[in-house]
Amino acid sequence: MERLKLSPEQYRKLAYRAADLTSDFLKQLPTLPAFPETTGSESDDFFNRELPEAPLGEAAFDDLAKVLELSRPPSPRFFGYVLGSGEPVAAIGDLVASVLNQNATSWRSGPACATIERTVIRWLGEFIGCTGFSGSLTGGGSSANLMGLAIAREAKAPANDHGAQPGVIYASSEVHMSIPKAAALLGLGYHSIRTIGVDEKFQIRVDELEKAVAEDRAAGKRGIAIVGNAGTTNTGSIDPLEGMASIARLNDMWFHVDGAYGALAASVVPDKFRGLALADSLSLDTHKWLYQPVDCGCLLYREPADAQRAFSHSGEYTKVLSTDPIEGFAFFEESVELSRRFRALKVWLSLRYHGAQAFREAIAEDLRLALHLASRIDERDELELLAPVNLSAVCFRYVRDGKSEEELNALNAEIVKRSQREGRVFFSNANINGKFALRACITNHRSSEKDVEAVIAETIRIAREL
Repeated sequence: MERLKLSPEQYRKLAYRAADLTSDFLKQLPTLPAFPETTGSESDDFFNRELPEAPLGEAAFDDLAKVLELSRPPSPRFFGYVLGSGEPVAAIGDLVASVLNQNATSWRSGPACATIERTVIRWLGEFIGCTGFSGSLTGGGSSANLMGLAIAREAKAPANDHGAQPGVIYASSEVHMSIPKAAALLGLGYHSIRTIGVDEKFQIRVDELEKAVAEDRAAGKRGIAIVGNAGTTNTGSIDPLEGMASIARLNDMWFHVDGAYGALAASVVPDKFRGLALADSLSLDTHKWLYQPVDCGCLLYREPADAQRAFSHSGEYTKVLSTDPIEGFAFFEESVELSRRFRALKVWLSLRYHGAQAFREAIAEDLRLALHLASRIDERDELELLAPVNLSAVCFRYVRDGKSEEELNALNAEIVKRSQREGRVFFSNANINGKFALRACITNHRSSEKDVEAVIAETIRIAREL
């Protein structure tokens, strides 16, 4: 039977074709638009076809060029959301991982992949000042936050045997949407999240947190966890983690840090992240500020026994017979996942190829570019910064005399839509104290001063045309 068979020679030919195509794409990248010139109907008309019954053979690869053409490229002028830039050595690691097709769920399922992932976890902990933490790689920050809060719930309000008990999770009003979503999925409900106000730097008010915890304790409510932000999505603000950790300890609560965006910057500016190593668990995304291809999040935790308490419910078919600490290790005993992609290979290969210092320097440059952009905004009378630049997110708006707040919000919303549609530069938006903000987030190892200054030029050009 020859169905689905591919000779090594055929594979080599196709792989070279893909390599040539993507190499040309990377060469053209600096000149490509930040968003493709396409519409929903165009992409749907081209790709939404009938399933082929007969083989297309090599012709199946002909449309890869169109995939690249109609995709949003990892442009040096893409500053939307919080997304890394897809480091190419790591992409090669992804290819090798796919060919190997390991289930990175235990040592016996893939000796190399399990050992490499545990090594990468150790490296990441050391990189951000959390030496000794254990953990696993995840699909992203949302799944890492879900797992972190699942561990917290089982540690402080056990539910696995008898169902969820009422409890409270404390977080700032700037908390990421994945935290209330996790609470709902864990059976605690959205109402279990008690949001605490922030100060002018968009950091949680520790005094208000302390007061809220005391009020709830007096009312007989169980506090499960406190969630600290190590880089909020809107402004990149970092909560006072030391103070939050102290309140968690005094009140027998779990301390989880959402560092999906910012935690990796602790390798460059550790003073901004004092208290990070006091977390019981924390999330980070290597596909953000370690520039890895999507997907590759991470959950770190202090004690493996806490993760095992939450997740070690396995059937006989997965029982590990070895008692050796290496050969008997299983990620599925500390994770919600059973089948797991070999995500660690790209991180391992990329860090070995470039060295950790190269990544620190790239993160430091992104931080510098954000401050440079903010200083250039301050120089323009028609532009206004709306939040402090804590990391690499810059929130600002276009202002015009005589316009009401409602009119300014509408004008800036149109600027975002126009800029994204035209694709010369791509930035997103945020709501800052009721003001519609233009938001440029720099997590791109390809970006330069010229690229970030294009944000200003395009904003002013579009606003004047409007």
